[in-house]
Amino acid sequence: MNVTAIILAAAVVGGTGLVIGLLLGIASEKFKVPVDEKEVAVRELLPGNNCGGCGFAGCDALAKAIAAGEAPVGACPVGGPNVAAQIGEVMGVAAGDSVKQVAYVKCAGTCEKAKTKYEYNGIQDCVAAMTAPGAGPKACTFGCTGFGSCVKACDFDAIHIVDGIALVDKEKCVACGKCVATCPKALIELIPYDAKYAVQCSSKEFGKDVKAVCQEGCIGCKMCTRVCEYGAITVENNNAHIDQTKCTGCGKCAEKCPAKIIKMQA
Repeated sequence: MNVTAIILAAAVVGGTGLVIGLLLGIASEKFKVPVDEKEVAVRELLPGNNCGGCGFAGCDALAKAIAAGEAPVGACPVGGPNVAAQIGEVMGVAAGDSVKQVAYVKCAGTCEKAKTKYEYNGIQDCVAAMTAPGAGPKACTFGCTGFGSCVKACDFDAIHIVDGIALVDKEKCVACGKCVATCPKALIELIPYDAKYAVQCSSKEFGKDVKAVCQEGCIGCKMCTRVCEYGAITVENNNAHIDQTKCTGCGKCAEKCPAKIIKMQA
């Protein structure tokens, strides 16, 4: 065996490796992408659910937006006030007051109270049922179909179908908004966690037409608007809506509602 040849080969391999290493080092410095330390710090504070409730494509995108000043420090609905405060410290701004919100289903048409037009044997999905006659079997075309598209969309097990309608578990809900976006009848909205009263109906019919299809429903009588001293409740398209920023929780609207569709929240 030629020892000189072996040494020469080893030297060539070692030298080649050294040159390649140097070139790679130079290239990494030349093409290095700057890292925003604030973005990294914000991302570490975000919960990592990637639910999209903030309006961005996941936590990475939100962290980038917050660091760039394109999103508020309290934009993450899952993290809530605590995470907002920590991100505020990183960004050097006050998180501000934030109100915990939860999803609310504006329908009281349970199996017992709501009438059906026919027996539905199609795909058990609210979106799919919208292609059926009358947008599903429920006689009230505005009511919850009860096939659970919102349940499938929720990553937090916070919404379930109970007695034919969707019901939100306030303690589990993080207000990500996925159920709101998924419901094909726009029955779900976000309200403050500590809201005292809410209207549990979305029907736009009036009077006898509401009662003809469901035992519970807003009849658009406007009695609630007459007794509210704070202008917190209005009726549009025969349906009452409470402005939670104005509502004081006095309960007068609920007391006077003849349909008893304005419900106290537990």
